[in-house]
Amino acid sequence: MSKFQAIAEAMKQGDVTGIIATDNVKVYPHSFAQSGDVTLLMVKADNAKYILATGEGPLFDELHGDNNNGVKLCPLVTANRLVLNKYFDYTVPRAFGTQVATIGLGDRLGIASPGHIKTVAGKDVRPILAQQSIREITLTNRDYNDVLNGAVFAVFQEGYKDGFGADGDHLKVEADIKMSLDLGFTMITLDCSEKIDNSVEQISASEREAKYNLLPEATRSHYESRYLNQQFEVAGNSIAFNKENLQEIVLVYGAAIDFMEHIFVTYIKNLGRDVDFEISIDETPSPTAPEAHFLIAKELYSRGVTVYSMAPRFIGEFQKGIDYIGDIVQFEKEMVIHAGLADDFGYKLSIHSGSDKFSVFPIIGKYTKGRFHVKTAGTNWLEAVRTVAKVKPDLYRRMHQYALEHFQEAAAYYHVTTDLSKIVPLDQVKDADLADTYMNEDNARQLIHITYGILLQAKDAQGNSLFADEFFRTLSEEEEAYEQSLISHIGKHIRLLGK
Repeated sequence: MSKFQAIAEAMKQGDVTGIIATDNVKVYPHSFAQSGDVTLLMVKADNAKYILATGEGPLFDELHGDNNNGVKLCPLVTANRLVLNKYFDYTVPRAFGTQVATIGLGDRLGIASPGHIKTVAGKDVRPILAQQSIREITLTNRDYNDVLNGAVFAVFQEGYKDGFGADGDHLKVEADIKMSLDLGFTMITLDCSEKIDNSVEQISASEREAKYNLLPEATRSHYESRYLNQQFEVAGNSIAFNKENLQEIVLVYGAAIDFMEHIFVTYIKNLGRDVDFEISIDETPSPTAPEAHFLIAKELYSRGVTVYSMAPRFIGEFQKGIDYIGDIVQFEKEMVIHAGLADDFGYKLSIHSGSDKFSVFPIIGKYTKGRFHVKTAGTNWLEAVRTVAKVKPDLYRRMHQYALEHFQEAAAYYHVTTDLSKIVPLDQVKDADLADTYMNEDNARQLIHITYGILLQAKDAQGNSLFADEFFRTLSEEEEAYEQSLISHIGKHIRLLGK
């Protein structure tokens, strides 16, 4: 603890700007905070970060850590995150509502948020720093407390006071929704894929009508009285319903609409705090028809369900970690309608798998009038891998080879069109060219993108980590380089979205 004494003395004087790192201790001056007679500062020693606390008072007493002569070294654990939340409001995630542009910055590693904060600082967009799905935390051996910890401690480290959100992403199970809300998550992305009946699109019109007629009479009467043979003017477009398209929409989405209402009424409506409730209907084989989008929105509105954002399935392909694939002219035509529908009903349009969709970002920014939610996740992992490729080429080579050997295992869980034959063989690439050769090429990006869980969990015969320990150690040693990669790459997203 003696190596922290000089830092503690500067903290007591209220000025940490002149502290020079000594004894391999790094300080984060933007983290300096005071409550009563207690001062706090983020430090790093031996590749581990801590909160250094000095002074006397309840804040000092409540923090968990080793106390040596009035200087307490506190690990970045859940108990200490909750103490920060209690004393410093800016470390508490918040909901943003429908009038603020937001960007989801899924941090699978739990170390990207400082770079994300530096990227969004001063820009007209707010970050959803804690954003992970159940599948992601399973593949990375994390839990939702750990996801919140990573975001909150980064906010404290950077002294970021403009607000951030926490998204329980792509949740399908009610127990997971309740758990995330109990932990303080401020956004729920409801994944309705298991309630959407995609099989309806594969059956004949007569089979569809027969299936529709099996629905309760009250259900059929409800939809027919509200929509059948009616036309609606929305955002300069006519939305019309006939027997055929109404039956199909009700069969495909009817159960999902009821599920959306149930989740809102059961878990959100009477929660006593604001929650940004996002509806995901993008898990369908074909694009969301404007008629389907309209009917879902109108039903939710009439049932009193407050929607923060909705993610339809757009034309073309939003594959992981690469640019948009498809007809951009047609995408723009449909974006006009979907953005108009969202605007008319008062929620934001959400773009899922939004990482790296540079060719359509200007269109999204334009027609949403700058009110959007864009989700990114895997691209932040890829920037970590890019950093490793630059500074630890041997580690990258081993990870790349392992990913090739396990690609098919990972591909079972993702829709990608990766062509491994187009990836340049490792033995043909110099160390200095690894990052640009592979992290700037679509097939290699998807190779590394979808194998993240396999790579992070890989172990040798003795149960030791093959890559993860060295990977995290390298990124800790090169945290400024990783931050700069994120600032450049995510910054490009934000600029092209018009922010």
